[in-house]
Amino acid sequence: MVIALILSGGTGKRMGTDIPKQYIKVNGRPVISWCMECLATHPKIDAIQIVAEEMWRDTISECIKCMGETSDCEEFTDKFKGFSAPGENRQLSIFNGLKDIRSYAEDSDYVLVHDAARPLLSAQMVTDCINAVTGHDGVIPVLPMKDTVYLSENGKTITSLLNRSQIYAGQAPELFVLGKYYEANTRLMPDEIMKINGSTEPAIMAGMDMAMIPGDERNYKITTKADLEKFVRGIERTNKQL
Repeated sequence: MVIALILSGGTGKRMGTDIPKQYIKVNGRPVISWCMECLATHPKIDAIQIVAEEMWRDTISECIKCMGETSDCEEFTDKFKGFSAPGENRQLSIFNGLKDIRSYAEDSDYVLVHDAARPLLSAQMVTDCINAVTGHDGVIPVLPMKDTVYLSENGKTITSLLNRSQIYAGQAPELFVLGKYYEANTRLMPDEIMKINGSTEPAIMAGMDMAMIPGDERNYKITTKADLEKFVRGIERTNKQL
């Protein structure tokens, strides 16, 4: 079984908006609804768990209701298993989701972690992650570095030049063997987990075998207003072509 864990607990402070970016409406629907639709309609996703604050759960539930009324997404109501509480940081939100997922899943199952603020998730990317996990403990999509990369130990001057051919930028979704990933996060409790920035970090620290697959530059995360404007323009172009 593959369970999708959607992270929607962020506050979006860097956007400077009144509401978190994942709930901003674009073309009449909240940003989160795009990845929800992708995961709900994907034949290899068996269940969906969503991390979200109490005050936004009605918004998500309304999305689920609307999707359930369409022929393409009518199975969403069956796949959706429930909400999890956000944690003090992103990784604690993941940990909360993992604990809830383990109440209905086996440790040998897989969890696919994705950000609600990455609306342009493709079905192909989900498929690629699932297909690549055979023989590994997890999968992470990555992008190669295009620019020259430098190391600075003091943040003011260049310490050394890094080999960009050996450096990659991680993306989401990230796929993990549920039990191994849960244990990897448990080892970091309660303090070390607060230092984690990326979902795959606990897996690497625990020695899990993580396979890399090519990422998708279109699957960017909406972090700034410029990112949101880029997404809006893309949706508008798509609508004009339809």
